[in-house]
Amino acid sequence: MDDAAILMKLSEAGLELPASSPPLASYVPVVVTGTTAFVSGQVPTKDGVLLASGRLGEALAVDEGAAAAAQAALQALAALRSALGSFDRLVRIVQVTVYVAATADFIEHPKVANGASDLLGRILGEEGRHARAAVGVASLPLGAAVEVAMTAEVTPA
Repeated sequence: MDDAAILMKLSEAGLELPASSPPLASYVPVVVTGTTAFVSGQVPTKDGVLLASGRLGEALAVDEGAAAAAQAALQALAALRSALGSFDRLVRIVQVTVYVAATADFIEHPKVANGASDLLGRILGEEGRHARAAVGVASLPLGAAVEVAMTAEVTPA
């Protein structure tokens, strides 16, 4: 993919890549092996501040969860670009997992996860379309409402 074109798409959408977030614990943000890049889970923060906390079905509405998932996906893209040096090596997004902190009776996980999927499709086009899992959980790090992990195909270094 073309780094400048992706940055332009982000700008046209009124978005900018945040600085890559430092790990919250003992892991690395991205591991690249061969033609695969694994992006560790990202929670929705901006300037180091958690943007969405609590559980869906209790503290947050579906649209708030979707917005949080979009922010977390944007952060995952930032981590990926930081690890690769640019988007030039990115071939496509292969798989996305969206973890949703939710009440036991909440069933709208796919709609929350659409926030991440829609952002990736809008910015990356066909190469942003991916396989996906939307998983409900009791809690997430820092009390985050969502966490997004991503796998991408990349060209070898």
